[in-house]
Amino acid sequence: MTARKKTRALLLFSGGLDSILAAKILEEQGINITALTFVSYFFDAERAKKSAKENNIELRIIDFSDKHLDVVKNPRFGRGSGMNPCIDCHLLMLKVAKKISKIETFLRTQEDSTFIATGEVLGQRPMSQNLKALKLIEKRARFAGKILRPLSAKVLPETKIEKSGMVDRKKLLGISGRSRKKQLALAEKFGIKYFPTPAGGCILTDKEYSKKLQALIENIAKIKKSDIELLRIGRHFWIGEDLPAGRQARIILGRNHEENLRLKNLAKNGDILLEPKNIPGPTALIRGRKSKAVQVFAKKMLQKYTKGAGEELQFKIIAGK
Repeated sequence: MTARKKTRALLLFSGGLDSILAAKILEEQGINITALTFVSYFFDAERAKKSAKENNIELRIIDFSDKHLDVVKNPRFGRGSGMNPCIDCHLLMLKVAKKISKIETFLRTQEDSTFIATGEVLGQRPMSQNLKALKLIEKRARFAGKILRPLSAKVLPETKIEKSGMVDRKKLLGISGRSRKKQLALAEKFGIKYFPTPAGGCILTDKEYSKKLQALIENIAKIKKSDIELLRIGRHFWIGEDLPAGRQARIILGRNHEENLRLKNLAKNGDILLEPKNIPGPTALIRGRKSKAVQVFAKKMLQKYTKGAGEELQFKIIAGK
């Protein structure tokens, strides 16, 4: 059966091919789509914005940075290979989407209905898209049987959304596994001309980045946005790790001219910037404790990573803005 014109799906939207296809499958049944993209300190909405624009999908961007940082620091259901709390992250997104769906249904007439959909494919991601994880997320969100996954619906239990007649289960798909052949064929069928190539994955799965983030969480009591932005830059050193959180010194050395400029732009009031005075070399940002010993250590690191540096290397100190 064709869905009613006033049926709306809130689609969790990454901007990748799977989420684009989920939108098109539901649109084919006459369902209005609002794509929800989440941004945090660890990921932005650029890919989703381009995908939505190129494929004529209505997009709403939701910033849940602080809430997401909380689950990164203290995940209830563990992490993957790095600092990625995949189950907690998906659960948080669904809880936010659930609140939005309740508000939207309330604001519309009783004839209207709103449900939540995702572009998830059963078995595509080992930690968060296996059957056990999908059921756990639904249960913890108190939304069991109320989340539609159009690409894998036929290999999953029938949802209350399908049983109610809001969507036609016969027109949904039964894709599972990591192969993308079926998705690519569907993209051609729907005439989808733009979709991004598969990304390298969430930055929280990167092992080197995860080590820096773990050290930050262990050594800083109150983490701010600029602290996290610095994780993508340079070589990181901690002084005084045996001291209570907040009393350590964080030293970051730029590895090239671009990173040196980024360090200068991210320096805040109270930071110290050090750089070689007489020859080109890395910039060092000192945040936290700024004792003489800390500055001596930073200068040693600068000397170590400055090509052609001699014993007489001089330094310029710049106060943070």
